[in-house]
Amino acid sequence: MPALIKENMIKIIEEQPDDSSFDEILRELAFAEMIDKGLEDSKNKKIISNKNMKREIESWSK
Repeated sequence: MPALIKENMIKIIEEQPDDSSFDEILRELAFAEMIDKGLEDSKNKKIISNKNMKREIESWSK
């Protein structure tokens, strides 16, 4: 598993333009990780409805 993670990171880095900054590359790596985690959560049914999410977001402003 760690080898696959490293391979995916290398692929993402290599796909970036040559003039990419450290921060831009780091953002791309973080974004890819968030997508992977979201897909894994969805696969494992660790999701909530839009209605419950709306209620959760609305509670933040109180």
